[in-house]
Amino acid sequence: MGTLLNFARIFGVLLLSAGLVWAQEEEVEDTTTPKVDDEVFVQAVEVDGEQLFAVRGSTALPAEERAALVAKRIIEVAERSEATSVVMGIERGELGQTIFADGVMVSVTTQADSDFEQMELPVLASLHAEAIEAAILTYRANRTDEAFSQSTLTALAWSAVFAFYCGILFWLRRRVPRFLAGVVEHRTRGLQEATGDIVQSQAVSNIAKFLIRLLVDITLFTGFYYYLSFVLHSFPNTRPIAALLIRYVTDPIIGLMLGFVSYLPNLVTILIIAAIARWMIKGVYLFFQSVEQGVIELKTFEDHWVWPTYNLIRGAIVLTAAVICFPYIPGSDSAAFQGLTILVGVMVSLGSNSVISNVLAGLFVLYKRSMNVGDRIRVGDHYGDVMQIRLMETYLRSVKNELISIPNATLLSSEVINYSSKIDGKGLLLHTTVGIGYEEPRKKVEAMLIEAARRTKGLKKSPEPFVLVTGLLDFATNYQINAFTTRGSSLPLLLSDLHKNITDVFNENGVQIMTPNYETDTPELKISEVDWNEPLAHETAAEAAAPKA
Repeated sequence: MGTLLNFARIFGVLLLSAGLVWAQEEEVEDTTTPKVDDEVFVQAVEVDGEQLFAVRGSTALPAEERAALVAKRIIEVAERSEATSVVMGIERGELGQTIFADGVMVSVTTQADSDFEQMELPVLASLHAEAIEAAILTYRANRTDEAFSQSTLTALAWSAVFAFYCGILFWLRRRVPRFLAGVVEHRTRGLQEATGDIVQSQAVSNIAKFLIRLLVDITLFTGFYYYLSFVLHSFPNTRPIAALLIRYVTDPIIGLMLGFVSYLPNLVTILIIAAIARWMIKGVYLFFQSVEQGVIELKTFEDHWVWPTYNLIRGAIVLTAAVICFPYIPGSDSAAFQGLTILVGVMVSLGSNSVISNVLAGLFVLYKRSMNVGDRIRVGDHYGDVMQIRLMETYLRSVKNELISIPNATLLSSEVINYSSKIDGKGLLLHTTVGIGYEEPRKKVEAMLIEAARRTKGLKKSPEPFVLVTGLLDFATNYQINAFTTRGSSLPLLLSDLHKNITDVFNENGVQIMTPNYETDTPELKISEVDWNEPLAHETAAEAAAPKA
């Protein structure tokens, strides 16, 4: 046992060390990668929530400031007139290609932008000019009276759809939880009866009702979020806010969906591994079922090893499948999983003292156990029937109907007395001791004790009961009555009946069970008759009642 515990601790330390070394290697690799300058990045130019093109920033003019400046100039040009056309121009300058709109300089396409887009500078400048022209015309068109009326009608249409959406959800919130709660309560009544009211059907139905209402509330909130976004998107002035709201929710959802689609090959691999593991578990189950039924015979393989062995093999198959599936799990190469590996190593090394010891003791109890489920045993001060033997602990039900949980490590290191096991077919030897004064004949006391044993139902007449003299004390002799019984599960009741019969027999024959204490002896010696052949009280009564010839 000590060797196994030391091995478990060493394994935990090695696992912890491996995690630390892996983390250090990752840190070394990270130091070799070149760092990106945080002051140089790319920012998109947005007008009314629509992205036109991206510009490259520099240390002197960060991309965010440059994009905001270009967007500001585009809006200023758009607000100067309500014309339906824009005169665009492109001139070569010191910094790059300068773009004009209605004679006003709007943007400069630099060589850095060209390198980033991997396009020729004149071509990229022409594309920027087209995007600026379209943005100006769209900006003007969205702010006409006709466009405002159209936006108002669109907002009212979204409001009507949302009102209908809310009406359906409120109706569902009133009807569906109540209906499903009734169905769940009806279906779980059998479970409540089977578990002895441990699982309450009413409580399960309330939980189901709460979950349905929570789902409806989440759906209602999601609908309100998108309704607000669509209404704000209907008007050009609030369109940037709407784009921001939609982006906060839609982008993560789209990212999750794209991640799920890209994860499908790995998911298929995991499903195949799980299917193979399930097939193997089913095959192992059928094999051990055949062993239990006697179809397959395994020499020196005891019957009570069948299902514990199956559970161990099943656990090994599941663990192996989990290890094989690990590289295919999303995020298995992330820092979180690396930290989890270190945490598992620490837990194994620190918690192996108690957990591993009980698990190993449970294996010894399962395979080399001295009792079976249903046996009546005594472990230390605990006395009761074995209800269940698990990997970590064993459950007893005491004669007082108490549930006792004994750790398997304690069970393995303690003496176990099994009152239900059959050794030679004679049964258990029930015994009790009484102290009788020296003035009583030994044969008389022995005859009375044997008579009490014969009167006790449940004690065997063959082999016959016998008496042992276990001690010569100051004022009494200790007599021990022994009788065999096959009712090992009823020892307390049998012992109680034996004590009652001993008391009755001794009272019938006028014999005290214990001589009172005294300080000085009387002149007469307290010596019993050597030969005692007189009948007992019940024998005398039987002779007196017998009819005379």
